[in-house]
Amino acid sequence: MTDRAGTHVVLLATGGTISSRARSAEDGAAVAADGGAQVLRGLAAAPAYPVRVVDVVCEGSYLLTLVDMIAICAQIKIALSDPSVRGVVVTHGTDTMEETAYLADLTHDDVSPVVFTGAQKSADAAEPDGPGNLADAIAVAGSPAAAGLGALIVFAGEIFPARGVRKAQTFALDAFTNPDFGVVGFLTATGDVVITRHEQRMPPLPLPLRPLREAKRVDVVSAYPGADGILLRASVSAGASGIVLQATGSGNANPALCSAVAAATARGTVVVTSTRVSAGPVIPVYGAGGGRDLVAAGALPAGFLRPSQSMILLSLLLHLDHDHDEIAHAFALYGAANTKSAQIC
Repeated sequence: MTDRAGTHVVLLATGGTISSRARSAEDGAAVAADGGAQVLRGLAAAPAYPVRVVDVVCEGSYLLTLVDMIAICAQIKIALSDPSVRGVVVTHGTDTMEETAYLADLTHDDVSPVVFTGAQKSADAAEPDGPGNLADAIAVAGSPAAAGLGALIVFAGEIFPARGVRKAQTFALDAFTNPDFGVVGFLTATGDVVITRHEQRMPPLPLPLRPLREAKRVDVVSAYPGADGILLRASVSAGASGIVLQATGSGNANPALCSAVAAATARGTVVVTSTRVSAGPVIPVYGAGGGRDLVAAGALPAGFLRPSQSMILLSLLLHLDHDHDEIAHAFALYGAANTKSAQIC
């Protein structure tokens, strides 16, 4: 990739553990507290590129809504509209980083990378991991080699594509994994950025144009041994426009859930079948309440997308007023295996 003309990286600060400190000595509860400038001052050395800080919000990511995530993505687009910007770093809580990063990737239409990072240890920990992650993220955001990679998560020295990434550790420093799509690179001990492959980018989707005060309801409902259709029917009754069914195995449920799915889709609710399994695609194989019966009931297979990112894609499509057939096509496209990747020698 050729170098970009930008002079600096923009840091969009949204809170998370990287900005958190103990609320008080008495209860010890950590809350997001530091703004972006204070987070940046925690670096052990000067960043690889000049950084301009924009504070977007300061919250734990477990508090973020879809509307908040859309607002973060809107700030990304504003930052990249400035030709002097090489790339964007978003500091974000790890709990829902996989959702916001995927929304950013779906709507990213610029060659400059968007790099999400955060921390597993709070800013006032004896040995916080946030400064090292942030230094790495800034290096990747400004690196010519990362151009065209879309939205990424940089954590514990690894560079993950946003699609397929998920948090896999509650407290360990190597918090993220991507079982189906792996990593696209890493950082060396000296901070050099090494990109090992470039994957074909999916066509970008727009962010919703109208201001969103309230998102369309999209629920995630789990299939489990003995599950009936009560929770799924309750979701429909609560006004859900879409439901992601976190199924078992390759996308299976049972006859009671299949009946509830059929009733939901008959009322116009879009149901997508994902899986609780860590890796592999959702493929309808089984009857007797399994994946084939879910498809017959009107559910759409999510492919390689897990429930968290299926919810993001479904929510975005519904807010863009896509109909059932358009949503089915989108999941077939965005949930498919990426078969065209270029190895970087």
